[in-house]
Formats: sequence, C-alpha cells, structure tokens
Amino acid sequence: MGDPTTTVDEWVVAAAQQLGLDLGGVDRHELITAVLDLTADIAHGVNRPAAPVTAFLVGLAAGRATDPVAAVPDKIAAVRDLAALWAPP
Repeated sequence: MGDPTTTVDEWVVAAAQQLGLDLGGVDRHELITAVLDLTADIAHGVNRPAAPVTAFLVGLAAGRATDPVAAVPDKIAAVRDLAALWAPP
C-alpha cells in the first residue's frame, strides 16, 4: 500500500488536469489539508453526507470569486463558522 499523502497529491494533480484546472499557484499540501480538515469538521459537527457536498459548495463559491485561490480560506472559514453554530433539528 502506498503513502496516502502521495496518493491524494497524485490524485489532486490528475483530477485537476482532467478538469482543465491549472494548479500552478496553489500549494497542494495546504489545499489538501484545508479541505480534509473542513470535511472532518462538517462530518463530525453536522453529518457525514454533508462533508463532500460542503467541499463542493466551497469550491463552487471560491471558483466564482475574482481570485479563486485566495478565496478558499475565507470560504472555508465562513462554513466552519456556520458549522460551529449548527444545531440540527
């Protein structure tokens, strides 16, 4: 079995290429860590199925920003703030 960090990094590179995304200015390690931390917070604080959907929403919101790469931390922080206050019915 390979190193999981290497596998995720390789997957991110391959998926980005497949989607036509240029990750030239992105610190992949930082990106991967931020998204994994976010999805863990959502999975434990809201519910598991909400985690990947939230990651998609953050990516969609960041992608619509003027500077998508710079927008990611702000979008993650906004969702984390919401999750911290979340009290499911």
